[in-house]
Amino acid sequence: MIQKSCVLLVVMGCQCLFATSTIAQSTIAQSTIAQSTSPVEKSRPVQGDYYQITTMETPEGEVLEAGAFEWMSDGRLAVSTRRGEIWMIENPMADAVKADQFHRFAHGLHEPLGLAERDGWLYVTQRPDVSRLRDSDGDAIADEFEVVANGWEVSGDYHEYAFGSKFDPDGNQWIVLCLTGSFGSEVAYRGWCLRVNADGTVTPTTSGIRSPGGIGFNSAGDVFYTDNQGPWNGTCGLKHLIPGKFVGHPGGFRWYKLAESVLGPPPMVPKDDSRIMTEADRIEELEPTAVMFPYDKMGKSASGITLDASAGKFGPFSDQLFVSDQSNSTVMRVFLEKVQGHYQGACFPFLEGFSSGNVALELNTQGAMFVGGTNRGWGSRGPRDFAIQRVDWTGQVPFEIKEMRAVHGGFDLVFTQPVDEATASELSSYTLETYTYIYREQYGSPEVDHTVPTLTSAKVLDDGYRVRLQVAGLQRGHIHELDAAGVRSQAGLPILHPTAYYTLNYFAD
Repeated sequence: MIQKSCVLLVVMGCQCLFATSTIAQSTIAQSTIAQSTSPVEKSRPVQGDYYQITTMETPEGEVLEAGAFEWMSDGRLAVSTRRGEIWMIENPMADAVKADQFHRFAHGLHEPLGLAERDGWLYVTQRPDVSRLRDSDGDAIADEFEVVANGWEVSGDYHEYAFGSKFDPDGNQWIVLCLTGSFGSEVAYRGWCLRVNADGTVTPTTSGIRSPGGIGFNSAGDVFYTDNQGPWNGTCGLKHLIPGKFVGHPGGFRWYKLAESVLGPPPMVPKDDSRIMTEADRIEELEPTAVMFPYDKMGKSASGITLDASAGKFGPFSDQLFVSDQSNSTVMRVFLEKVQGHYQGACFPFLEGFSSGNVALELNTQGAMFVGGTNRGWGSRGPRDFAIQRVDWTGQVPFEIKEMRAVHGGFDLVFTQPVDEATASELSSYTLETYTYIYREQYGSPEVDHTVPTLTSAKVLDDGYRVRLQVAGLQRGHIHELDAAGVRSQAGLPILHPTAYYTLNYFAD
């Protein structure tokens, strides 16, 4: 059987994933983690015990390089493609999704990277605009197309992508626009977040975007996007979009002349070769990266964002965010909290072994996560040129660090299962180091300013799910990389993913 799979495409850093590539046609088995042959390791829990990945078969001869998903109200899954098409997948929850379940709904669009359904229309964020389309005669093919908003410009540079959100509670869509060439801003509003309002007007919202890879909402309805390593981004990260704020890259400051009536004058330009929190203290508008993804350790090309709103149908991580990475072919997990009025939090490894480089994600309320990918242009650990896959929870709860929370003088760890008190109270069960990245105009940054804080105590709290770590030497503006490999559950299980990376921008009271 010839099998293909849909792809999701994005530019990460200044690399282009939309370069020409030949589509792989080999059959791919369901992805799993390679396991050691040693008897000891065979007895350890593995990813497939908890989450299983199913690869979909797509129509022969079609190139379905997907850019976005939307779970439709009638149960179909909409998939947009790099080549300007939208396909509908019938019964995407089937045990095996076959090629005849895919039907082309529309074509002739321009690299759509956002889908959202409302009032019978499918809203599409594409390179030059937000349009909406629908099937008015019931033949399952779109026959009405309308431009909703086009308040930004394109120059023709291949990096000028537009990623669009779902609708917020006020009926707005949030659009993040990649810089021209992913370095500069040659046409209006490149390097900005804009809001397309319910009436079709466009509001300039946040400056400082560099090279986005996805956009989404948390459970509180706040908007986040992923940005990628490059100038003014030492590493990839998850950033909070707030009206009137600046999120790091000054390349688009020239367009404050168009936004002055809404936002006023531009912020101060950051000082080169600085640190993000040093500049955040100096520049009122600068909102620091909520969660930095340590480069290479957690991937090289952060992309799609989805929220677990399944109320437990996808496992023990309700209301957390999941973020894909194209280069490492992974999905990571993100816990967020507000400290001193700002979002920050931790990222954790979650799933690996996907067939291609992951980009967009969609997790429906039934508890299924749809993941699309490509290795176009830049390459990925996943060997296929593209793939579209579904992740299902087996019903078994993995032993994981569910949350890592900042507390006064340390962190609280919240686990998915009760911990073994002896190992969880033993300081040697943990290691902790910190580092950060240079905030600079130069491309990217190595890890810098390394420290090794001292763990002074580890106490299991009354419910058995929580451990309080007291730490001497916390570092503001640093990633705190925690390894808890020595901790066991009450059932004697090791932590499936024992490493957590907490971005500590602000100290807890």
